[in-house]
Amino acid sequence: MTADAAKATLTLPPFVNERIFPGVDDPTAREAFPRAIANVRAQLGKTYPLYINGQDVTTDSLMDSVNPADPDEVIGKICQAGKDEAEQALTAAQKALLTWRDVDPAERAQYLVKAAALVRDNLYEFAAWQVLEEGKQWAQAYNDVTEGIDFLEYYAREMIRLGTRRDLGSYSTESNFYFYQPKGVALVISPWNFPFAIGCGMCAAAIVTGNPVVFKPSSQSLVVGHHLVQIFREVGLPEGVFNYIPGPGSAIGDYMVDSPKVGVIAFTGSMEVGLRIIERAGKTGEDQPSVKKIVCEMGGKNGIILDEEFDEDAAVKDVLYSAFGYQGQKCSACSRLIVVDSVYDRFVPKLVEAAKQLKIGPAEDPQNYMGPVIDRNAQRTISEYINLAQLEGKILYRSETPDKGYYVPLTIAEGFTPDSRLAQEEVFGPVLSIMRAKDFDQALEWANSTRFALTGAIFSKNEEHLETAVQQFRVGNLYLNRASVGALVKVQPFGGFKMSGVGTKAGGPDYLLHFMDPRSVTKAP
Repeated sequence: MTADAAKATLTLPPFVNERIFPGVDDPTAREAFPRAIANVRAQLGKTYPLYINGQDVTTDSLMDSVNPADPDEVIGKICQAGKDEAEQALTAAQKALLTWRDVDPAERAQYLVKAAALVRDNLYEFAAWQVLEEGKQWAQAYNDVTEGIDFLEYYAREMIRLGTRRDLGSYSTESNFYFYQPKGVALVISPWNFPFAIGCGMCAAAIVTGNPVVFKPSSQSLVVGHHLVQIFREVGLPEGVFNYIPGPGSAIGDYMVDSPKVGVIAFTGSMEVGLRIIERAGKTGEDQPSVKKIVCEMGGKNGIILDEEFDEDAAVKDVLYSAFGYQGQKCSACSRLIVVDSVYDRFVPKLVEAAKQLKIGPAEDPQNYMGPVIDRNAQRTISEYINLAQLEGKILYRSETPDKGYYVPLTIAEGFTPDSRLAQEEVFGPVLSIMRAKDFDQALEWANSTRFALTGAIFSKNEEHLETAVQQFRVGNLYLNRASVGALVKVQPFGGFKMSGVGTKAGGPDYLLHFMDPRSVTKAP
């Protein structure tokens, strides 16, 4: 890349969020999505190789990725890495670090800007792959891709801001300045529920800060994960800076986490896996050059509080979307609805009646509000929680489901207290547990009664209660009088604490700092 091209990124216009999905009635969307889905279907069944040091690498071990709405439909066959391939990728990234870390930050940022433009030009097709591989509705898939674009554009600008040496002033006759360097090889482990956005965001953050990446996507989203190979190869990212290593966690997960070649680990997924990574990464061997940094976002048991006075029609719509959007498979999804006693008997029946109107079926049909869950294991686990809901509480509504595919019923149940398992354990599916609190104070106490602290919401017209919630509803992302899902890059940085994560905020002004070490230089005359 020329010096002029790198310099041009310094004059990027201010960041603006990509437009979210315009709606299923939008003429462009109604024409573009079916065409993109048909185009994707024409490409199904291909074999996808690993990507190491700028080269495709095939293996004899293959995994089928299937459509959760129709498991007989194979989306693609993905080569699986073993320890040998994992070591090759780590070695390639370690070698690339020697040059990539010293590339001008503006030049690194330019790769992200080019990548964002490429994704933007192919937005509907990238979204269509998610409709089929992940069972995401049109809006959910589209917005996942636009969030990935936002991460690329925002982190490019953030690196330009942070990549400029900061003058710290003088002391006596000495001058001082401050700058950042990358931590080292980044291992990025991404989830399937936001298969493009989260993987893209974590990889982009590592790459733009100078850390070559070894990328291990979830086994349920391997074809979408491979999109990053296509994107970073097309924009000309140097060899070894980005490596794609799909493979079973049992075979290569611990191996890569334990590797002394890794300097930073970015993970989004379950609490159990996140805590395992934190524990293993904390063991520092004699051959490890630095303490590993963990950037970790885990799960949630998110609650929405309904106070004594609020907009009930808006609350019905937003609660349903928070609980059942993308089948409740968002870490930010509402799984606990905490309703104060005085409005309970009026509001809950209205919510249940609205839920009964929601259609369930394949995500490629925009008339279906809810689709399949991600795989057979999820189907089985969520079904067990639905049975538990019947034992611990009372089922108010359990929907019918299609016969074929990994579907579970949309389920609403009541009768839970903080002592209930359904009020404490993350379900990661379309199961809403309703809790009846005597007043606002108890509702707030119950909202804070889990190990998690990711998202929450409160619907209220009481300004004093809203301000109390700001101070005492202890979650990473709090929403007042709106749904508890749908955070946007920059304006709503996302991430929690307690057992929801280590306090990092993806898409926020300090996120890139977790991938770098600060350095201070003092110069005498």
